[in-house]
Amino acid sequence: MYSAIVFLPLLGAIIAGIISLAGAGTRHPGGEPDAGHGGHGGGDPHHDDAHGDGHHPAAQGSRAAELITSGLLVVSALLSWVAFFSVAYGDGEVFTVPVLTFIESGAMVANWAFRIDTLTVVMLVVVNTVSALVHIYSIGYMAHDPHKPRFFAYLSFFTFAMLMLVTSDNLVQMFFGWEGVGLASYLLIGFWYKRPSANAAAIKAFIVNRVGDFGFALGIFGVFWLFASVDLGTIFANAEAVAQGEAIALEMFGQSYDGQAAITIICLLLFMGAMGKSAQVPLHTWLPDAMEGPTPVSALIHAATMVTAGVFMVARLSPIFELSDVALSAVIIIGAITAFFAATVGLVQNDIKRVVAYSTCSQLGYMFVALGVGAYPVAIFHLFTHAFFKALLFLGSGSVIHAVSDEQDMRKMGGLYRIIPVTYAMMLVGTLSLTGFPLMAGYFSKDAIVESAHAAHTGVAFFAFLLLVLSAAFTSFYSWRLVFMTFHGNARAPKDVMEHAHESPQVMLVPLYVLAAGAVLAGLIFYGPFIGDSVADFWRDSLVVDKHLLEEMHHTIFWIKALPTIAMVLGFLVAYQFYIRRPEIPAQLAEEQRVLYRFLLNKWYFDELFDAIFVRPAMWLGRFLWKRGDGWLIDGFGPDGVSARVIDVTRNVIRLQTGYLYHYAFAMLLGIALLVTWIMFGG
Repeated sequence: MYSAIVFLPLLGAIIAGIISLAGAGTRHPGGEPDAGHGGHGGGDPHHDDAHGDGHHPAAQGSRAAELITSGLLVVSALLSWVAFFSVAYGDGEVFTVPVLTFIESGAMVANWAFRIDTLTVVMLVVVNTVSALVHIYSIGYMAHDPHKPRFFAYLSFFTFAMLMLVTSDNLVQMFFGWEGVGLASYLLIGFWYKRPSANAAAIKAFIVNRVGDFGFALGIFGVFWLFASVDLGTIFANAEAVAQGEAIALEMFGQSYDGQAAITIICLLLFMGAMGKSAQVPLHTWLPDAMEGPTPVSALIHAATMVTAGVFMVARLSPIFELSDVALSAVIIIGAITAFFAATVGLVQNDIKRVVAYSTCSQLGYMFVALGVGAYPVAIFHLFTHAFFKALLFLGSGSVIHAVSDEQDMRKMGGLYRIIPVTYAMMLVGTLSLTGFPLMAGYFSKDAIVESAHAAHTGVAFFAFLLLVLSAAFTSFYSWRLVFMTFHGNARAPKDVMEHAHESPQVMLVPLYVLAAGAVLAGLIFYGPFIGDSVADFWRDSLVVDKHLLEEMHHTIFWIKALPTIAMVLGFLVAYQFYIRRPEIPAQLAEEQRVLYRFLLNKWYFDELFDAIFVRPAMWLGRFLWKRGDGWLIDGFGPDGVSARVIDVTRNVIRLQTGYLYHYAFAMLLGIALLVTWIMFGG
């Protein structure tokens, strides 16, 4: 069963890839959407094809590709739920499913096997459920794109890479899945490769993630050096002994680290990888730009797969992280800062997808705070609920974009709740869950993180607690701002756009219904097993469970428990005042607080800072090595220069070979004269 769960998406990717390659020769040269074709606002150009009617020659076989990939993902998702209930609610222990021999090199052995425990099956449910719904949604959303087989091949490959990551039984297999997700994200973000902005966003995501992956790779090397193994079972069994021992040491920068210090360094390096993949400050800059991909890609990347990989990795390696208080403090600080930073930036964004993207960045910060305080079940619980309501918000945003001719700027929307009432209702459900409305999924999981930060009783955790409460208020404000600007007030879109605005087809709405059910019920149903009284029996040995912390969290005083809800209500009231009752206030504030507004609108100038510190110097160095190093030195004096001189000499020698007999006779006479002269005077 587990092999089917993992390999069915790969099979779908292969079939769709073959169909895509088979249809490549029939494509019209102009079939790929260009920049600016996406309606009025440069949004997703999914309505365009070469003929304008959706009947493109390249569409041959695309129906088979979308049905096969979607069908296989649905089967994989159903099997994932079967595995979830059989493992999480059964009495079995952790077990492995061998697949094949992967790498054997000296003492380093990394076989491909599936590690099956509660954490694994939870991630299988999250990844495959959301991916299956995104596949189905994409059938409608990408209906007029001439390259659907390629798109579905990328989607399925993305899912397979994530499944390889979450089922890994060793760090090498995890790293291959980790890099596979990075590759697939590059392909999906840059899917519309004729758009320069999409290419730039894909390259940015790839490069920024390589920075984090460098730290992850170094962490894996360090783990192998200390434990002489990359197998997770071996690592967990010997973690405490290594932390207390002094026999094996890490040598870094001329310093030797053993025991606790070595574990801390390894955890910090591993967390560096998590920061890149899960978009934590300062390695977050790729995430908003990833919105250049099609909206289903945004939902898949931001809700259930790529960005949660870092959270999963830290939770999976919780037996190691628990041995380093310094590393856990770093996780708390980075997570709290990210949650606050992304929430402040989301206050002023105008692109509907970017608002939801910064919301993802902020919620990931919440998860890392929970990981840092040792509340690993709480972090995974929020990952689980977040997948439903965040996928709902992204796919709902795609339905809005679909309705208004690919417009993404909320300032050009308004008054849509009458035209697309179903999408409006679904967005309301997602917003209520995200902001933590009582009894919604987000209420249970996000509030639990705030309570766990307070229950940790450390200075760093209290700092995170304050930032998370502020972030909750900001989250409520920008979430309701999105709803009010998009669906309420007067219509601000051009008249022709409003006349053609329409509700999405059922193939796009049905996934929203399923996700809405998850956004409402996931917290109510799974609160007890995930973080309630039965938490230890549910998680078993799949991650570290601090029963004392969870007990403290459940007994938090009422006013602390009420703070996130109070913050949510305040955010709603301010947004209602700004965008319903007195919509002139935001423009006035932006003018009065111009410096602060520009600071937030430009995302704290992180991109400009990185451009000044890293990009421009790197470009200058590259240009210098090109012009002076390659052009002047190598071409002028190196091998190219020597070859150029040889060519010059031979070219001049060739000029002596004229082919005229009298020239040769004259040269012979000169030679004889020189020889006679030498004999006369030399002798």
